[in-house]
Amino acid sequence: MSSPLLVRNLFETRDYVADAIGRLRGYEELAGPDGYWLAYSGGKDSVVILELAKMAGVKYEAHHSLTTIDPPELVKFVRDTPGVIIDRPEMSFFQWMLKKEIVPLRHQRWCCDKLKEGGGKGRLVITGVRWAESVRRSKRKMFDVCYKGRGSRFLHPIIDWTDAQVWDFIKSRNLPYCSLYDEGWRRIGCLFCPMATVAERRRHCERYPRYEALFRRYFRRLYDLRIQKEKSNTKRWADGDEMFEWWINDWKPLADDGGLFT
Repeated sequence: MSSPLLVRNLFETRDYVADAIGRLRGYEELAGPDGYWLAYSGGKDSVVILELAKMAGVKYEAHHSLTTIDPPELVKFVRDTPGVIIDRPEMSFFQWMLKKEIVPLRHQRWCCDKLKEGGGKGRLVITGVRWAESVRRSKRKMFDVCYKGRGSRFLHPIIDWTDAQVWDFIKSRNLPYCSLYDEGWRRIGCLFCPMATVAERRRHCERYPRYEALFRRYFRRLYDLRIQKEKSNTKRWADGDEMFEWWINDWKPLADDGGLFT
Protein backbone atom coordinates (compact mmCIF):
# COMPACT_ATOMS: atom_id res chain seq x y z
CA MET A 1 0.00 0.00 0.00
CA SER A 2 1.36 3.43 -0.94
CA SER A 3 2.02 6.02 1.76
CA PRO A 4 2.17 9.85 1.61
CA LEU A 5 5.44 9.47 3.53
CA LEU A 6 7.08 7.55 0.67
CA VAL A 7 7.15 9.72 -2.43
CA ARG A 8 8.46 8.23 -5.66
CA ASN A 9 9.58 9.98 -8.84
CA LEU A 10 11.49 8.84 -11.88
CA PHE A 11 14.84 8.86 -10.12
CA GLU A 12 14.33 8.09 -6.44
CA THR A 13 12.00 7.37 -3.56
CA ARG A 14 11.94 9.88 -0.74
CA ASP A 15 11.27 8.60 2.77
CA TYR A 16 10.04 11.55 4.83
CA VAL A 17 10.29 9.66 8.12
CA ALA A 18 13.90 8.70 7.47
CA ASP A 19 14.66 12.30 6.50
CA ALA A 20 13.17 13.67 9.72
CA ILE A 21 15.06 11.15 11.83
CA GLY A 22 18.25 12.06 9.96
CA ARG A 23 17.69 15.73 10.75
CA LEU A 24 17.25 14.98 14.45
CA ARG A 25 20.40 12.89 14.56
CA GLY A 26 22.35 15.31 12.39
CA TYR A 27 21.80 18.31 14.67
CA GLU A 28 22.03 16.47 18.01
CA GLU A 29 25.62 17.53 18.64
CA LEU A 30 24.52 21.18 18.58
CA ALA A 31 22.03 20.43 21.36
CA GLY A 32 24.87 19.95 23.81
CA PRO A 33 25.02 17.68 26.86
CA ASP A 34 21.46 18.51 27.95
CA GLY A 35 20.01 17.36 24.63
CA TYR A 36 17.07 18.83 22.81
CA TRP A 37 14.22 20.77 24.38
CA LEU A 38 11.13 19.31 22.67
CA ALA A 39 8.20 21.75 22.54
CA TYR A 40 5.13 19.57 23.08
CA SER A 41 1.82 21.40 22.62
CA GLY A 42 -0.34 18.28 22.58
CA GLY A 43 -1.41 18.95 19.00
CA LYS A 44 -0.98 16.48 16.15
CA ASP A 45 2.38 17.86 15.02
CA SER A 46 3.91 17.58 18.47
CA VAL A 47 2.63 13.99 18.70
CA VAL A 48 4.69 13.30 15.57
CA ILE A 49 7.90 14.99 16.70
CA LEU A 50 7.77 13.22 20.07
CA GLU A 51 7.54 9.84 18.36
CA LEU A 52 10.28 10.76 15.88
CA ALA A 53 12.62 11.79 18.71
CA LYS A 54 12.07 8.38 20.31
CA MET A 55 12.70 6.62 17.01
CA ALA A 56 15.86 8.67 16.40
CA GLY A 57 17.24 7.74 19.80
CA VAL A 58 18.33 11.32 20.51
CA LYS A 59 18.52 12.87 23.96
CA TYR A 60 15.64 15.23 24.69
CA GLU A 61 13.26 16.62 27.30
CA ALA A 62 9.63 17.08 26.28
CA HIS A 63 8.03 20.20 27.78
CA HIS A 64 4.46 21.47 27.63
CA SER A 65 3.80 25.13 28.41
CA LEU A 66 0.52 25.32 30.31
CA THR A 67 -1.31 28.41 29.07
CA THR A 68 -4.17 28.18 31.62
CA ILE A 69 -6.76 28.61 28.84
CA ASP A 70 -6.35 25.36 26.90
CA PRO A 71 -9.38 23.10 26.25
CA PRO A 72 -9.86 20.58 29.11
CA GLU A 73 -9.58 17.69 26.63
CA LEU A 74 -6.15 18.90 25.58
CA VAL A 75 -4.97 19.37 29.15
CA LYS A 76 -6.03 15.83 30.00
CA PHE A 77 -4.34 14.41 26.90
CA VAL A 78 -1.05 16.10 27.77
CA ARG A 79 -1.24 14.93 31.38
CA ASP A 80 -1.79 11.38 30.15
CA THR A 81 1.23 11.51 27.82
CA PRO A 82 4.18 9.75 29.51
CA GLY A 83 7.42 11.66 29.86
CA VAL A 84 6.07 15.15 29.18
CA ILE A 85 7.04 17.82 31.71
CA ILE A 86 4.30 20.40 32.29
CA ASP A 87 5.67 23.90 32.87
CA ARG A 88 3.32 26.26 34.69
CA PRO A 89 3.52 30.01 33.97
CA GLU A 90 4.44 32.60 36.56
CA MET A 91 1.00 34.16 36.03
CA SER A 92 -2.17 32.98 34.38
CA PHE A 93 -3.52 34.41 31.13
CA PHE A 94 -6.04 36.49 33.06
CA GLN A 95 -3.44 37.83 35.48
CA TRP A 96 -1.29 38.88 32.52
CA MET A 97 -4.29 40.51 30.85
CA LEU A 98 -4.90 42.71 33.90
CA LYS A 99 -1.21 43.49 34.32
CA LYS A 100 -0.78 44.53 30.67
CA GLU A 101 -4.19 46.25 30.70
CA ILE A 102 -4.96 45.05 27.17
CA VAL A 103 -6.34 41.94 25.52
CA PRO A 104 -4.29 40.02 22.91
CA LEU A 105 -5.11 40.80 19.30
CA ARG A 106 -3.99 39.21 16.04
CA HIS A 107 -1.33 41.87 15.62
CA GLN A 108 -0.56 42.16 19.35
CA ARG A 109 -0.34 38.58 20.61
CA TRP A 110 1.51 39.12 23.85
CA CYS A 111 -0.07 35.89 25.15
CA CYS A 112 2.19 33.64 23.05
CA ASP A 113 5.30 35.39 24.33
CA LYS A 114 4.25 35.22 27.97
CA LEU A 115 2.63 31.77 28.07
CA LYS A 116 4.03 29.59 25.26
CA GLU A 117 7.37 30.75 23.93
CA GLY A 118 9.45 31.29 27.06
CA GLY A 119 10.63 27.71 27.46
CA GLY A 120 13.91 26.34 26.16
CA LYS A 121 15.91 29.52 26.61
CA GLY A 122 19.44 28.94 25.35
CA ARG A 123 18.55 25.43 24.16
CA LEU A 124 18.11 23.76 20.78
CA VAL A 125 14.33 23.39 20.55
CA ILE A 126 12.50 20.78 18.47
CA THR A 127 9.17 22.04 17.16
CA GLY A 128 6.39 20.75 14.93
CA VAL A 129 6.32 23.89 12.77
CA ARG A 130 5.39 23.10 9.15
CA TRP A 131 5.27 25.17 5.98
CA ALA A 132 1.75 23.93 5.20
CA GLU A 133 0.30 25.54 8.33
CA SER A 134 0.31 29.17 7.20
CA VAL A 135 1.83 31.72 4.86
CA ARG A 136 3.94 33.07 7.68
CA ARG A 137 5.32 29.66 8.57
CA SER A 138 6.00 28.88 4.92
CA LYS A 139 8.88 31.36 5.17
CA ARG A 140 10.59 29.54 8.05
CA LYS A 141 13.80 27.59 7.61
CA MET A 142 14.35 24.06 8.88
CA PHE A 143 16.92 25.41 11.34
CA ASP A 144 16.71 28.95 12.66
CA VAL A 145 17.63 31.18 15.58
CA CYS A 146 15.35 33.01 18.00
CA TYR A 147 14.94 36.59 16.80
CA LYS A 148 13.90 37.74 20.29
CA GLY A 149 17.41 37.41 21.68
CA ARG A 150 16.75 34.49 24.03
CA GLY A 151 19.66 32.48 22.66
CA SER A 152 17.38 29.64 21.59
CA ARG A 153 17.76 27.81 18.30
CA PHE A 154 15.03 25.83 16.58
CA LEU A 155 14.96 22.63 14.56
CA HIS A 156 11.76 21.88 12.64
CA PRO A 157 12.25 18.26 11.50
CA ILE A 158 8.84 17.95 9.79
CA ILE A 159 8.78 21.43 8.29
CA ASP A 160 8.08 20.06 4.78
CA TRP A 161 5.37 17.57 5.81
CA THR A 162 1.76 17.97 4.69
CA ASP A 163 -1.31 17.41 6.87
CA ALA A 164 -1.87 14.10 5.09
CA GLN A 165 1.64 12.96 5.98
CA VAL A 166 1.17 13.92 9.62
CA TRP A 167 -2.04 11.92 9.89
CA ASP A 168 -0.61 8.99 7.95
CA PHE A 169 2.28 8.78 10.41
CA ILE A 170 -0.05 8.97 13.42
CA LYS A 171 -2.48 6.37 12.11
CA SER A 172 0.19 3.98 10.78
CA ARG A 173 1.89 3.88 14.18
CA ASN A 174 -1.40 3.89 16.11
CA LEU A 175 -0.35 6.92 18.15
CA PRO A 176 -2.79 8.48 20.63
CA TYR A 177 -3.93 12.03 19.89
CA CYS A 178 -6.32 14.56 21.38
CA SER A 179 -9.96 13.54 20.93
CA LEU A 180 -10.98 17.00 19.69
CA TYR A 181 -9.59 16.18 16.25
CA ASP A 182 -12.21 13.47 15.87
CA GLU A 183 -14.87 16.12 16.49
CA GLY A 184 -13.73 18.20 13.54
CA TRP A 185 -11.29 20.58 15.20
CA ARG A 186 -8.56 21.53 12.71
CA ARG A 187 -6.31 23.30 15.20
CA ILE A 188 -6.07 22.76 18.91
CA GLY A 189 -4.75 25.47 21.15
CA CYS A 190 -5.84 28.23 23.47
CA LEU A 191 -9.53 28.94 23.79
CA PHE A 192 -10.61 32.21 22.13
CA CYS A 193 -7.21 32.48 20.41
CA PRO A 194 -6.89 35.73 18.39
CA MET A 195 -5.80 33.64 15.40
CA ALA A 196 -8.98 31.53 15.47
CA THR A 197 -11.97 32.34 13.31
CA VAL A 198 -15.11 33.98 14.69
CA ALA A 199 -16.96 30.68 14.19
CA GLU A 200 -14.32 28.84 16.22
CA ARG A 201 -14.49 31.35 19.06
CA ARG A 202 -18.29 31.13 19.06
CA ARG A 203 -17.97 27.36 19.26
CA HIS A 204 -15.75 27.79 22.30
CA CYS A 205 -18.53 29.80 23.97
CA GLU A 206 -21.10 27.10 23.27
CA ARG A 207 -18.93 24.17 24.32
CA TYR A 208 -17.28 25.74 27.37
CA PRO A 209 -19.78 28.08 29.06
CA ARG A 210 -17.73 28.13 32.26
CA TYR A 211 -14.74 29.44 30.34
CA GLU A 212 -16.92 32.03 28.64
CA ALA A 213 -18.16 33.15 32.05
CA LEU A 214 -14.57 33.36 33.29
CA PHE A 215 -13.50 35.43 30.30
CA ARG A 216 -16.46 37.76 30.73
CA ARG A 217 -15.68 38.23 34.42
CA TYR A 218 -12.11 39.25 33.67
CA PHE A 219 -13.17 41.48 30.78
CA ARG A 220 -15.39 43.36 33.22
CA ARG A 221 -12.44 43.74 35.57
CA LEU A 222 -10.23 44.88 32.69
CA TYR A 223 -12.83 47.37 31.52
CA ASP A 224 -13.23 48.85 35.00
CA LEU A 225 -9.44 49.04 35.39
CA ARG A 226 -9.02 50.86 32.07
CA ILE A 227 -11.81 53.31 32.93
CA GLN A 228 -10.22 53.97 36.31
CA LYS A 229 -6.86 54.68 34.65
CA GLU A 230 -8.52 56.71 31.89
CA LYS A 231 -7.07 54.55 29.14
CA SER A 232 -7.72 55.87 25.67
CA ASN A 233 -10.57 54.45 23.58
CA THR A 234 -12.08 52.41 26.42
CA LYS A 235 -15.41 54.25 26.39
CA ARG A 236 -16.14 52.94 22.91
CA TRP A 237 -17.72 50.01 24.79
CA ALA A 238 -20.56 50.31 27.26
CA ASP A 239 -19.08 47.71 29.60
CA GLY A 240 -16.80 44.68 29.81
CA ASP A 241 -19.35 42.35 28.26
CA GLU A 242 -19.61 44.53 25.17
CA MET A 243 -15.82 44.62 24.98
CA PHE A 244 -15.76 40.81 25.14
CA GLU A 245 -18.31 40.55 22.32
CA TRP A 246 -16.24 42.96 20.23
CA TRP A 247 -13.12 40.85 20.91
CA ILE A 248 -14.52 37.46 19.90
CA ASN A 249 -16.26 38.94 16.84
CA ASP A 250 -12.93 39.79 15.20
CA TRP A 251 -12.51 43.28 16.63
CA LYS A 252 -14.08 45.21 13.78
CA PRO A 253 -12.26 48.57 13.35
CA LEU A 254 -13.99 51.73 14.47
CA ALA A 255 -14.03 54.83 12.25
CA ASP A 256 -12.48 57.10 14.87
CA ASP A 257 -9.32 55.17 15.66
CA GLY A 258 -8.82 52.38 13.13
CA GLY A 259 -9.54 49.74 15.75
CA LEU A 260 -6.29 50.16 17.71
CA PHE A 261 -6.41 48.85 21.27
CA THR A 262 -4.18 51.07 23.42
